[in-house]
Amino acid sequence: MSLPQPLRRRLSSFSRTVFTDSRRTSPQYPGDRPDNEMLSSLPLQMSLYFNVYFFPFWWLSTVVMLQLKYSFLSDYYKFILVTIMILASLIEVIRLYLGYMGNLQEKVPELAGFWLLTLLLQLPIILFLLFNEGLKIQPLERAVHIIFALFLTFQVIAAFVTLKRMVNKLATHFRLNEFDHLEEHPVPYFYSLDKEEGAVSMAGRGPG
Repeated sequence: MSLPQPLRRRLSSFSRTVFTDSRRTSPQYPGDRPDNEMLSSLPLQMSLYFNVYFFPFWWLSTVVMLQLKYSFLSDYYKFILVTIMILASLIEVIRLYLGYMGNLQEKVPELAGFWLLTLLLQLPIILFLLFNEGLKIQPLERAVHIIFALFLTFQVIAAFVTLKRMVNKLATHFRLNEFDHLEEHPVPYFYSLDKEEGAVSMAGRGPG
């Protein structure tokens, strides 16, 4: 299972725009970094691994607390909490899948999707659950929300660093391939320009 091609193209374009280091005007020397260098992040992968086991505990704790305090909540917050639990569960499954695929297989679009879901959706949801006192937050809820928020914050930072390294490596590799291609197959257009300039120069000198 992989992302649809239109979405992959959009995420790739987004990654090149956001994570490419504009200070790199020329490719690095090829010997500086081997082509088979591992770009996956071990800290990010460890965080995802523990996150997979922590999420069921977070979900169960939140659902139990919601059931206990449900009758004390207003109808407005009842609807919000039920909606948030459904959204957070769906987002987390997709998010963890994209994180594993993007980090282990070094796929930029998947890892970019993981980073966006974490930063723009999951982290704000957890912060809302953690700081909105109108939800009648219980001590167990506060504890698991804090742990979850720490997971998400670390993953945002680690994924950003990993994406930046991946995108810059791909950009460098692309530039090197372009230079190699130009060396192997010079563009005839440049030679034709040289010939035209030489002919104009000879015509300007005239006979004798």
